This record gives sequence, structure tokens and C-alpha cells, in this order.
Amino acid sequence: MLDKYLNQYSTLKTDRNRNRWTGATCGRAPHKPFLLLSIMDLIAQGLIARNFIEPSLELVETWNGYWNLIMPFGQSSSMAYPFYHMRSEPFWSLIPNPGREDLPGRTFSSMSRVREVYAGAMMDEGLFAFLLNNQTREKLRAVLVETYFAADIRPAICEHGLINYGAEIYKRKVLQEAKEELAWFQSQSDPARDKKVRDQGFRKAIVKLYEHRCALCGIRILTPEGHTVVEAAHIVPWSKSRDDHPTNGLCLCRLCHWFFDEGLMSVGLDYEVLVSRKARGDRNLLGHILTLSDRPIFKPEAELYHPAQRNLEAHRRQTFIR
Repeated sequence: MLDKYLNQYSTLKTDRNRNRWTGATCGRAPHKPFLLLSIMDLIAQGLIARNFIEPSLELVETWNGYWNLIMPFGQSSSMAYPFYHMRSEPFWSLIPNPGREDLPGRTFSSMSRVREVYAGAMMDEGLFAFLLNNQTREKLRAVLVETYFAADIRPAICEHGLINYGAEIYKRKVLQEAKEELAWFQSQSDPARDKKVRDQGFRKAIVKLYEHRCALCGIRILTPEGHTVVEAAHIVPWSKSRDDHPTNGLCLCRLCHWFFDEGLMSVGLDYEVLVSRKARGDRNLLGHILTLSDRPIFKPEAELYHPAQRNLEAHRRQTFIR
């Protein structure tokens, strides 16, 4: 039975236009392999526990991670393509939303359109059972990696799966540390990988707590393709604090993040936005930044995750330019 699915994984119907796809992906479109790898990652993380594959934000973000890891800069795509066109594989069944009909021959280029028509997808029960098992899942992963990616790319693909797993575990520990002390995810064998795990896990935790909203300006943009306008920022830099506790983090848009790190914005004793006088120089046009001064910041719903005043005070004293 496993051999059947190993064969199906090694014979996916993919575009083989070598003018479009490089040797890194063996001259074939990588969309379907990326989707199957992403599903495996979410199963390993416990985020997919039953045989129903939702086109969720977590799945889209994971797919985007694989795409951005391997594909040339500037070459973009959408998980909408493989999620719909996986229908050509014998193990994949699309589940339409109530009142919608599943028809072949369509073209889906955006995740918003996919979600409009489909609630999700199901895999063969036998295949899903193998994916739930650590050993057989890794055999299926190995087939994908060895079939659809060049030899020099394979280690990066495998490491990316490990980073995805570690980042999810790290995120959970970041969010739980405010309630109880837990040991961090550590791997002494590869410090570079550990840094990627920590960075990605901290980002996932902070962005989730703030629901993709900038703490200072309040902007919230989350596209159907899983792209967000915000980043996770340390209040006291990691290099000084070694602190990934949620109370040492802020969710900031790229502009506010730059202002905050440059000391041109901070947060006051009453959790109000502070704007430096230096930022108001004659040659600077701050636009909407000036309107934020003295406005309350946006904070996580749970008080135990609010930014700690001891960290904000350190930023005001050491970084903020009054």
C-alpha cells in the first residue's frame, strides 16, 4: 500500500516546460511538491490532525516559505494553483462549500477565489494514515525531495522542514512562557538552524498575538496569499537581552519598525505612542506618523502578553531620541 503512494508521489502531473523551470526543480513546476511538503509539515506540527486539508493561512505561509526558499527572486506564484490542480492526482479530492459545485477545467489564480468555492480537500484515507506516521511520512517526503529537486537543493529543502517544525514548537513555548517556565527548543548541532528557528518562532508568536496589527499605527493588511505588512520587533534587542518573551516584543509595520529601531518612536508610561522631536526636522515629511503621537498603542487581548514597562523604559532611555 505504501509503495502505491510512493509511486504516486514520484509521478505527479506537473508542467515540464524547461524554458520556464530551472534545473533546481529538475525542469518541472514545483507547486505540487511544495504543497505536499507543506501539508506534511503541518501534520508533523499537529496543525492538521484529521483528513481535511483547509486552505488555511498556516498552510499558505508554509507553501510561501518553500517557494521563496528555492525560486528565483521576483518569480511569484500562488498556492491556489496546486491546491486546485492537485485534483488530477488520484489521492486528492476537493470539497466544495455548500451551494458551490466542483467543476474541472477551471483556472484559480488567487487563494480568495479558492476559499470562495472550496472548503478544503481530502486525501485517500490510506495515504493520510501514512502521513500521520512519522516513519512513513518521512519516506514520502524523501520521494518528493529526491524526485523534484536537484541534489544541491535537497539539503536546504530538508532543513527547511526541520526549521518549520522547530519554529512552531518555539512559538508555542514563547506563548506559554508567560504562564509557566518551559525549556526552549535547542539543538547544539547546528547554531545557524537554531537562529532561524528562534527568529521564525518569535515572529509567528508576536504576529499571532497582535493579529497582524501594527502596535503603533494600527495598520492591518493580510492578503489572501498569506502576505502581511507587519513584523516582529524586539523592544530590547536580542543581542542585549537574549529575551524572546512576548513582553519584550511588539508587532510593527515596516515603517514603524524602522522608526522604533532608529529611536524616532517609542512607547510611554501609559502605553501611548511617542514621536521624537528629531523626526520633525524641516526636511522630514512624516505624514501620518505625526498623527500617532500620544495615541494609545494596540496591545494583545491578554494582559500577560502586554509589553513590559521595564523593557519599554529601557528603550526610552537607551534608544529613543527625545
